[in-house]
Amino acid sequence: MPTDRPARLPDLDTWRARGACASVLGLDLFFVDEGPDAGEGVPIVYLHGYPTSCHDLAPVLPALTARHRVIAHDHPGYGLSAKPVDYSYSLIEQAEVALALWRSRGITRAHLVAHDYGTSVATEILARRERVGIDIELTGVTLCNGSMHIELAGLRPIQVLLRGRLGPLVARLASQRVFARNMRRIVHDPKVFDDAEIETMWALLNAADGKARMPQLTQYLVERTRFWHRWIGALTRLDLPCHVLWGDRDPVAVPAIAEAVAGECPTAELEWLEGLGHYPMVEDPDRWSTAVLAFIER
Repeated sequence: MPTDRPARLPDLDTWRARGACASVLGLDLFFVDEGPDAGEGVPIVYLHGYPTSCHDLAPVLPALTARHRVIAHDHPGYGLSAKPVDYSYSLIEQAEVALALWRSRGITRAHLVAHDYGTSVATEILARRERVGIDIELTGVTLCNGSMHIELAGLRPIQVLLRGRLGPLVARLASQRVFARNMRRIVHDPKVFDDAEIETMWALLNAADGKARMPQLTQYLVERTRFWHRWIGALTRLDLPCHVLWGDRDPVAVPAIAEAVAGECPTAELEWLEGLGHYPMVEDPDRWSTAVLAFIER
């Protein structure tokens, strides 16, 4: 599906060259670290969604890094990071990996931005901060289009299948065509992702036999139910500025989730990105980055 607009998402080789790999808790982790080391703005740390990677952040990096240092990484099991067979892929371990990476990069203070799957990693970090403390001072958090209230989420059929007993078979049968169809159904306009961008995202998913890891990764849906009280509880007691930034045409992380989070979090400020779907940072990079920066710098 070619388009007449400039590509928002870089090709695989260009993206790989922008980042680096680090060994974190015994895992090779791909990350990008851009922006001024000692700029005026607080650093931004980013947690990406499922089933893609921090490649999603590329369209908004120029705006964010004009004044802020930004660190984004691929969670284990995603993108260009390690995808071991013998690993839990628990959201709890994903939080530990993120904190360890930020610590290794010298981050002591940051604003946390999370999208989709990343919002559950973020709520584990907030729960840990509340219960035992973390060694990074968070100045605030932006939660974007994530199904934290799993009971309200509009899960896609393929997610349900990957989570179940047939998951390994479904993963083997998955194709770029199926992937493209699913990605284009969750954004406001199917033309958001052109064919070349879909090919790059699919290559990132498949790197290091990543397709075979999808049933393991999809078990995060089970954890969202199991640890619901821990993670939603942390939001109900949050003492940090909380930005609930939401594409209001998301068929997965539906608007009711944003309303629930904004209603239960005492510090939440709800901001709608009208007309956008599940990947608002790609669908309208200018509007998304303007909203994030305005909240951080206010």
